[in-house]
Amino acid sequence: MLWFTRGPLTGCLAQAVTDESTLRGAQGAFAGSSTLVPERNLAFRLPLVEGEFAQTDCGERSTTLYGECRMLDRINDFIGADIGLHGEVAEAVLIAVLVAMVALAMHWLVFRGLQHLSDASGSKADNIVVSRLRRPTRFAILALALIIVARELPLLDEIWQKVAGFVMPALIGWMVLAVLHALVNTMALSADVSVEDNLRARRRRTKLAMFNRIATFLVIFVTVGVMLLSIPGVRDIGMTLVASAGLAGLAVGAAAQPALRSLIAGVQMAATEPINIDDVVIIEGEWGWIEEIRTTYVVVKIWDERRLIVPTTKFLEEPFQNWTKTTAKLLGTVFLYLDPAARVEPIRREFERQINANKRWDGRVQVTQVTETTRDTKEVRLLMSAKDSPTLFDLRCDIREGITDWISQTCPEAFARNRWIDETGREAASS
Repeated sequence: MLWFTRGPLTGCLAQAVTDESTLRGAQGAFAGSSTLVPERNLAFRLPLVEGEFAQTDCGERSTTLYGECRMLDRINDFIGADIGLHGEVAEAVLIAVLVAMVALAMHWLVFRGLQHLSDASGSKADNIVVSRLRRPTRFAILALALIIVARELPLLDEIWQKVAGFVMPALIGWMVLAVLHALVNTMALSADVSVEDNLRARRRRTKLAMFNRIATFLVIFVTVGVMLLSIPGVRDIGMTLVASAGLAGLAVGAAAQPALRSLIAGVQMAATEPINIDDVVIIEGEWGWIEEIRTTYVVVKIWDERRLIVPTTKFLEEPFQNWTKTTAKLLGTVFLYLDPAARVEPIRREFERQINANKRWDGRVQVTQVTETTRDTKEVRLLMSAKDSPTLFDLRCDIREGITDWISQTCPEAFARNRWIDETGREAASS
């Protein structure tokens, strides 16, 4: 071991000490001129006073040698600490990766088995539940594995504590949404709207759709709120707003009045059911089907494939026609404008023949009536029924075309025409 000392008489001395007795002798010899101090790498060390140099006979500076030793000591400490820190990080990363791989492998095996079971059952509901829960459970199992490992690794636990306030609420919210959507989709399978009398199914689908959207909004709102509360600054701002809730509530309420009004209207529509999915309505002068009901607006599919976007408040505050409120069955009419002298009975018999031969007629109503007469025309109404509005529209078109063709072929004089009478009272011309 190498020692350096300095004194007022000897100048500089470098001595190699190999045993404890020699060390004590050297310390006693130079007790009056210097002090030997313990250190980590050297048993004793001379104090270093900056700007103070002791010149030796050979021209060396003892303090310079001591400074170099001190610098080497610091470098060794730094390198050792750096290597230790990197070793801990590498160990934590390696363990985290291994645990993540094991968790993902277990998740893959479990859901592969569940997929086989759902395919074997032949139930669409099982497939929906498995597909909806696959992704959120993968990340949830991964987070659970990391939490368990973090308890044994302080470095990983420190990192996890910093991100847990964001990750855990997000995972829980994602899981709740997955379960919610899986539940709604499986319940919607039992509401078949393809049957003839689908009013109950349409009502059920409407309620499920509104419940799904309102619940999704609440889950996302609560999840984002919990995530933001994990930030100290945001939490302090929230407490300040709660303390001043009077003015803040008025300001926010005034600014968000249209959105809140539409949201409340959506909840009210789900409760009162003025419309349901697939209802036939006439609104804004347009005829169409209710295609989608949102919390703030309704999508109406027009007969020519256009989409009419209507605010939900309009269905609660303004009148509109709903052709399928209680049932999908409807009555339709075809009007004929005939000559006042035309006979109605042959037209009635032909109408009965055509309506009975048409597959679109549901067999409920068939009526021929003279509903109006004027000086030049006679209005004849042909009343018929069908199972729903699209079928009724096609039935009316069929009867209108068939009756007018029959009249033009058998009794064209039955059509309404204008008559001109000359001075003698005889019919001069007609058109």
